[in-house]
Amino acid sequence: MITSEEIKRRLWNGANELRGSMDASRYKDYMLGLMFYKFLSDMTLDTFKKVSRLGQMSESQLVEEYINARAEIGEDLDGMLQQALGYYVLPEYLYQTWLKDIRSGDFEVEKVTDSLNNFERTIAVSGGSDDFKGLFSSSTLDLTDTALGNDPNARNKNIKALILLFADLNMISLQKGDVLGDAYEYLIGQFAMGSGKKAGEFYTPHQVSEVMAQIVAKKQNIKSIYDPTVGSGSLLLTVKKHLARDIQKDLNYYGQEKNTATYNLTRMNLLLHGVRPDKMTIKNGDTLSHDWPEDPERPNEGVLFDAVVMNPPYSAKNWNKAELKISDPRFEIAGALPPDSKGDYAFLLHGLFHLGQEGTMAIVLPHGVLFRGGAEGKIRERLIDRNQIDTVIGLPSNLFTNTGIPVAVMILKKNRTPDVPVLIIDASRDFIKVGKQNILREKDIAKIVDTYVERRVEKGYSFVADRQTIIENDYNLNIPRYVEAIEADIAHDVDAHLLGGIPRKNIENMHVLQSEVPDLLESALKEIRSGYVQLQKPISELSKEILNDVRVVEKAKQIEDKAKSYIHKYWDILRTVNKNSDMKELMDNMLVEINLILTEFNHINVYDGYQVVAEIWKTALTHDTEIIASSDFYTAGRIREPRMVTKGSGDKKREEQEGWIGLIVPNELITQHLYRAKLQEIELKKERVLEIENELTDLVEAAKVEESEEATALSEGMNEAGEAFEKKSIKAELKKVSKNSAEYKLLGKVDQFLTNKDAMNKAIKADEKTLNEAVQERILTLTNEEIDQLMFQKWFGSTVATIVGLVELPLKKELNTLQMLHDRYHETLTAIDDESRDLESAFEALMNELVVGP
Repeated sequence: MITSEEIKRRLWNGANELRGSMDASRYKDYMLGLMFYKFLSDMTLDTFKKVSRLGQMSESQLVEEYINARAEIGEDLDGMLQQALGYYVLPEYLYQTWLKDIRSGDFEVEKVTDSLNNFERTIAVSGGSDDFKGLFSSSTLDLTDTALGNDPNARNKNIKALILLFADLNMISLQKGDVLGDAYEYLIGQFAMGSGKKAGEFYTPHQVSEVMAQIVAKKQNIKSIYDPTVGSGSLLLTVKKHLARDIQKDLNYYGQEKNTATYNLTRMNLLLHGVRPDKMTIKNGDTLSHDWPEDPERPNEGVLFDAVVMNPPYSAKNWNKAELKISDPRFEIAGALPPDSKGDYAFLLHGLFHLGQEGTMAIVLPHGVLFRGGAEGKIRERLIDRNQIDTVIGLPSNLFTNTGIPVAVMILKKNRTPDVPVLIIDASRDFIKVGKQNILREKDIAKIVDTYVERRVEKGYSFVADRQTIIENDYNLNIPRYVEAIEADIAHDVDAHLLGGIPRKNIENMHVLQSEVPDLLESALKEIRSGYVQLQKPISELSKEILNDVRVVEKAKQIEDKAKSYIHKYWDILRTVNKNSDMKELMDNMLVEINLILTEFNHINVYDGYQVVAEIWKTALTHDTEIIASSDFYTAGRIREPRMVTKGSGDKKREEQEGWIGLIVPNELITQHLYRAKLQEIELKKERVLEIENELTDLVEAAKVEESEEATALSEGMNEAGEAFEKKSIKAELKKVSKNSAEYKLLGKVDQFLTNKDAMNKAIKADEKTLNEAVQERILTLTNEEIDQLMFQKWFGSTVATIVGLVELPLKKELNTLQMLHDRYHETLTAIDDESRDLESAFEALMNELVVGP
């Protein structure tokens, strides 16, 4: 079976191959638009099959049935389909008809253009018709664009290749498992990464969406959600993902988008994610110029939503083209109009205006909104006085593809009581770098959300600021005013540098060692004067004592037992997942439980354990559980699929099969665990080849430096670069020298080495081929016990050791600090001065001893 990850990979590889030099932000409209048209065609056929009560049949047979039925009952069938779907695709305009034309050689691009244009005429004139109108307008899907090809033949070829990319995808079955929506969202994200500054028009990075969505989704009973700058709709859909299924069913989605192409993308994205047309209201318009949505009966109140999420354009210039006044009900509550040069607060106030009294709003903005003065300062002051700013979260820089500036997420609520302080979180230092981008890991997101939920205060990370504290800071919310960064470097001590010794205060700050093994730490130190100590034993020796101490070992044992119990519990659950299993809920349960387990132990970073489990899901479980759920654990364990490799380049680039790989059981694990003896034999042969290569290298080096007849003969047997022996040249040299000479013996030795090396490499190649073939066949006959052994190794092979290792991490960190302090103050400045004076004296004495000649 094809998995969601494989679909994503295949489609993105296809996109890269086909788009050539076309800008990613433009090509996405063509690729995603045609993908959506395939969905509409599949929906039409599937609905026709249901209303006609047809049994199982192939897709080509179904198309024929549709053609015949349309010929017989015509507009009555159109009406039935239109009533059920809100649209229909005529038989001659089906995606499947394009494919048939391609295979018969009758394909023309004009047919695609006609199909897209005709779709507009098949949309219902009432109800949810706006959900489909203009989706394929020529402004976004211009098939005559020369970027698709310089001439009609080139465009024809490229569009044909793009159509074929989706040919075998059953959009209906893929949508049911959210695979289709996930693939669509993945492609949007990939196109955003290739679109540079244009990405901001349609995409919010997934990890930023996750922070906002998980916080917003903490509110119970969300019935409506609104994004005034909706982009591709990713924020709305991320919130949906974190809501209970029964809430998702009744959730109403609202959004507005200024860019027409992106507006089309939003509607497609929501529909592909299974959002019903009657549950989505998306508008193409300027959010700030014309307030929307609005209730004509209550024009000054605005339509209110349970949740508002937004990633607006940052510091938009000239936002007030409509010349709005402070009397606009959206800005009236702020007492000031945002400056025309920066639209950040205009977007914020628009969202807040539409937020329900019990709702939650999350907006991502540049840090300037936290401290800039003027009109923005007055607005911020009004929001603080009304206690509507709930939380400020500082994120790392370089999270977005279109800007490197650091951003902040602001959470706003209308129902906060006056005594509730503002939570300020500085998460700007928690990330990893991937290429040029900074990425929030799962554990970084989890820590932000947990801190928000618990209103937790943590030195160097979070702070709760009451209104009086904020007033004392002149209503300035700049994060460093409230959360002081913990200095990573320990300040130098002048006395310690002069007289030696480690400052006692530095030792007292080693909280983990002081808490876990204070006696062992103290016994390794000797006080040399008041406030200063000296290390009495090597750190390596002290580390060994501490890590083997009964208290540390016992703590590790307790964690080991809990980790094993945890894995055993979920091992049984994971092996028995089925099509009714909620994989997201299962993953969330595993993540929450590992956190709860590690919370029982002091001085362990629970989020490191969280990341361990998150990585297992990312690298293995997401893929494997999808497959197991569609069949069963042991059946999936005995399925293999072709191993496809790309060969050639340019027009000759092609994919070819090279053997087989296990669908869920990796070939490498089968080799390591079931063919260990054979693998060791091959490794021994490889070691022998390495030994021969070392012998030959020694002879090459000797030939370069020695001056002898033997060395000369060896040099003649080397390649032009003089770096290695050539068998052909060695053979030629053997014919030139006497058989009884030393040169002959040495050349013969080299010749034998080369012969043995060739023979050994051939044997290795043959052995590896035989072993690979045996492994590929073994997949089909793996026993249940073997599948258990191999899959446990794949999922949890090193998990217990990694989690137990979390006990040692903080201890080792402080031991490294102790070593650093020892090295820093071991040599005093006084000792260095004394040594310098001694050297100067020795030099002067040496100069005096020099005898000056006549």
